[in-house]
Amino acid sequence: MNTTFIIIAVVLMVIVGVILAPIFARRKRFHDQFGPEYDRTVKIMGNEKKAQTELDERRKHVDTLNIRSLSISERERYLADWTAVQAKFVDQPGQATVEADHLIMEVMKIRDYPVSDFEQRAADISVNYPALVSNYRAAREIAIKNEHHQAHTEELRQAMIYYRSLFDELLKTETVAPEEK
Repeated sequence: MNTTFIIIAVVLMVIVGVILAPIFARRKRFHDQFGPEYDRTVKIMGNEKKAQTELDERRKHVDTLNIRSLSISERERYLADWTAVQAKFVDQPGQATVEADHLIMEVMKIRDYPVSDFEQRAADISVNYPALVSNYRAAREIAIKNEHHQAHTEELRQAMIYYRSLFDELLKTETVAPEEK
């Protein structure tokens, strides 16, 4: 091999590296932030660029929302409500699952998430809770089966577990809001 060929090959590899590095860095950043939701969105949108645009739009949308923390009394009330829903599961698993779904929406609503449309709720949740959004979607699918009386007790139990994981995260706060007077 002659030296000119080696120099040209090295320069081409550097140029390719400079071009591809930002692409891979952007992909890694999205995957780090959104996890499996990134892969799901790529699959739905058909390519990474469209998926990244969609996820950027979600993030911008959530940034415009005035999501608030729960006060201590609100948090305690919702924890008590969850305990009642969970206790109901023993005798009425279908009804308990319905109530768990409603409780999630109620907590989201009081925290000022828009709740009118499930897909929008899931998209909003994916920004702050990317590891939980797939569970939320799975719980919702089971809830729909439950509405048609086609969900088995084990599926309902799994839905309750999924709902509980999201519920716990929605109740967590970095700073607790002051009590309302």
